[in-house]
Amino acid sequence: MAQDRAARPPTLSGVPLTIETRNPAEITAAELYALLRLRVDVFVVEQACPYPELDGQDLLDDSLQVWAHDDGELLGTIRVLRAGSDEPAIGRVATAGAARGRGVAGALLEHGIALCGPGATIHLHAQAHLEAWYGRFGFERAGADYDEDGIPHVPMVRTPR
Repeated sequence: MAQDRAARPPTLSGVPLTIETRNPAEITAAELYALLRLRVDVFVVEQACPYPELDGQDLLDDSLQVWAHDDGELLGTIRVLRAGSDEPAIGRVATAGAARGRGVAGALLEHGIALCGPGATIHLHAQAHLEAWYGRFGFERAGADYDEDGIPHVPMVRTPR
């Protein structure tokens, strides 16, 4: 039976928002399917970036799937890898087109940072045009720009406060 780990932060732009967190043993096939579909819709279809979305990391024991929804409507998702370690990573930050500009990604990122813990050094690979946005959450550039599947990226890290 899946353990229900839901957090209900304040509304964003007047829209109620529930954030769910599941590890591989807790997530249902339907939940995982919806998250993967959103990620493919955003990264592969919308950004015209064909890459292997099914990378084998979603079902690792130390991964977490995190997503926001409003009454079952999927608004956005992130993935936390190496959860519980001193150096976790946050990635696959995707927001549904209709939910953009409402603070969904920011709420998910803040939730993901909290899941990582105050002593964690958190890594992520940001699309280069989002470097300043991630900077608002304490992430700093940790290397040179690089190309990932035709999109400029930058490695970033958030060190413990």
